Formats: sequence, C-alpha cells, structure tokens
Amino acid sequence: MANEIWTIKRCLEWTKEYLAERGEEHPRLSAEWLLCAATGLARIDLYMRMDEALDATQLETMHAAVVRRAKGEPLQYITGSTQFRMIDVACAPGVLIPRPETEMLVEEVLNYLDTEVLSPEAAARQRVELPWNDEVEQARKAEAALADERATAERRAANLTAAEEAALGSDVLGSRAYAEELADREAEEAAAQAAEAEAAQSAEPELDEYGIVIESGDASEGAPLASDAASASEQETAESVEPAPTEPRIARVLEVGCGTGCISLSLAWERRGHVTCTATDIEPRAIDLATKNRDALGLTADEVAFSLTNLVSSIPREEWGTFDVLVSNPPYIPTDVMRSLPHEVKDFEPDLALEGGADGLDIFRRLLNAAPYMLRAGGLFACELYEGALDAAAELCRQAGLSDVRIVRDLTDRPRIVRAIVIEPKQRQ
Repeated sequence: MANEIWTIKRCLEWTKEYLAERGEEHPRLSAEWLLCAATGLARIDLYMRMDEALDATQLETMHAAVVRRAKGEPLQYITGSTQFRMIDVACAPGVLIPRPETEMLVEEVLNYLDTEVLSPEAAARQRVELPWNDEVEQARKAEAALADERATAERRAANLTAAEEAALGSDVLGSRAYAEELADREAEEAAAQAAEAEAAQSAEPELDEYGIVIESGDASEGAPLASDAASASEQETAESVEPAPTEPRIARVLEVGCGTGCISLSLAWERRGHVTCTATDIEPRAIDLATKNRDALGLTADEVAFSLTNLVSSIPREEWGTFDVLVSNPPYIPTDVMRSLPHEVKDFEPDLALEGGADGLDIFRRLLNAAPYMLRAGGLFACELYEGALDAAAELCRQAGLSDVRIVRDLTDRPRIVRAIVIEPKQRQ
C-alpha cells in the first residue's frame, strides 16, 4: 500500500464508499471536504486535477481525517473551518459549530441596523437658524419694494401724452431711464439667484451604499456677484441653509455567547466602519477561537471586542443603555431533547453551548431581563431559539413590556428567531 499511487480520483472514490458503508448521510460531500482540507485545494480544483497523485503527508492527513469522520466527529472540527455568510470561520472542539439558521439571525440584525439606525441618521438634515437670518429677510423686502417702485415708474412713463412728455422733459426721460436701470438690476439679480440655486444643488452631501454621509473637502467660497448688496444677500442665504455638522453614526451591538464569534464578526465585516461589537462568552476556548477569527479577518479590537464573562457581567455601567442591539444564539435545547440529538452533535459538541433547561429558555429569560438595561430606547433584542419554544418566548417578551414582538421562521420553515423592541430602558440603582 505504501508504494501504491493514490490519485485524487482514487482517494475520493475510496473515501466515499468507506463512509457510505458506515452510515454517512452525504459520503461524497464529506469525502470532498476532507480532500480539500488535506490538499489545500478548492472543491472545483479537485475535479480539474483528478489524476494528480497525493504525497505522503497528504495521504497521512487524509487517513487520520477519514478515521475521525467514520467515528462521527463533525467535519468542521476535522477540517478546522467552515463558511459563514461572507467569511471563513475557524472551528475547534469545545466551541459550538455555526449553523445556517444563525446566518438568518445576522440578517435580521443587519436589516434592523440598515433601516432603523444607520440610514435615518445619514438622511437627517435640518435648516440652521443663524443670527443674520433677519437681515436676509429685510434685504428681500427691500428688493420687493424696489420692484414696486420700478412698476410705478413704468406706468407713469407709459401714460404720458407727447405734449406732457415735451412739457415735463427731463422728468419723463429720468423716469424711463430709471425704469431701464431697474430692469437691468432685476436681470442681474435673477442671474445671481439662478447661480445660487445651482450651487446649493451641487452642495448636496454624497452618501455611501448604507446612506452614510461621505466626508468631503471644504465648501467653495462662491463666485463674487455684480453688486455688494446682492453679494451679501447671496452669501447670507447660502450660509443660512448649511446642514449642521454631524458625526457618522456608528451602531453598537452587544452579543452574548459568541462561540466562534461568527455573529459579531459578520456584522462588523459586512458593515465595516458603521458597526462595532462587544461580544461575551463564559468559555475560554470560545474567546480564544473568536479572537483568532477576528485577527484572521484583519478586524481590530476596537471593531469587535471579546470578553470572557458570564452573560453581561463584564459590561461597564457607563455602557449600559448605549447598545442598539442585543443579539444571542444562547444554549436552547430542552433537557429532554438533548438525549435525542444526533450522535455527532450530542457526543462531540459542548453541552454548555447546547442545553437550555427544561423548556430551553433558561438563558433566554436572563437575557430578556438584561435587555432593558443594556439597550437604548428603540433598541433591538433578537435571539435564536428552539423551534418549540418560540411562542412562549414571544409571550415572555410581551409580558416584559417589549413591543413589536415577532417570530421569524428559518430556511426549513420552522420558527427559529424571536425579535422585539425595547421601548422603556431601565436603570439599575
């Protein structure tokens, strides 16, 4: 056997048959995953290089992986990683493996942030009341009076007979000249107003895809106008409608029970620059793994901060009531259901991250109690839960005074997520 040539094709077919004989539900897919991990190739590359031989190290790695898989160990622990939404996440024994249902939990949070936190802040603009607004109004009234005077002069000149014009002489000529002068000034003012409108339109702030204002350079000074009075009026009018300077809105998310960090890391990665996360876990191996995943993505501790603690115990008092979202995928499997879990879950994944008490809601109740203290008014509380516990969880949210309580179904059309809004935050004495 040691001298035999094992091509990728031969190894793939042998592994598929071996795992199928031992009850593997998807033997070919598992064989592909294991080969990818052993060779470092993508799945499509396996089929492009079927005749390529595996070296001794790859064969040894593949053999050990097949033995582990045949015993029921999850593929994610064997290969050391999995894909979650847009990121690759390292996995390791002792830390819960991310599930597709949790991707939907992230989607719910992102939808809330986009519609309720980020976009409205970027779109809000208001007119600033400046001290010289009254002067601008007076200038406009003076211009209106000047226009009335012009109209009176034109009517007077038009109604004179030739004899009256000859008799009045210079007075009539003066009236007509004055009317013409007023007409010229009015044309200049109309042109200046058109230039002001064009400048105001071009001064609209540029927004990115999330509705956040993109910082730009200093505003232009504006072109000089024909007369001093018109120039002052134009400048004051333009300054009176300048938007108030605002800092870009940064959403704050608190995650409890982070595991691999997949929720917080996805939120910070997919809305980088607009979302920061604080994530906690009681398991040291989870914090170490989540930190490793953060570093692999190039995210910083300012963007996603991990803390080893029990639920929210480590959150400083000054940060209570400042979070926009409290999100969690807590332990939620009812005690009786734990005994019927698949072998690869029950015997390999940590009970601490799975079991949620008699009804699966032990940790959820503690999170629900903490939510009004952690969230600002209008903040979102969202949890992934056991399918049979969603109605009870929703009722608990209503009894706690939360509003807009909703149940979200997963990809298999099972109730999976409860989400609600905190209306009245609380302050612990």
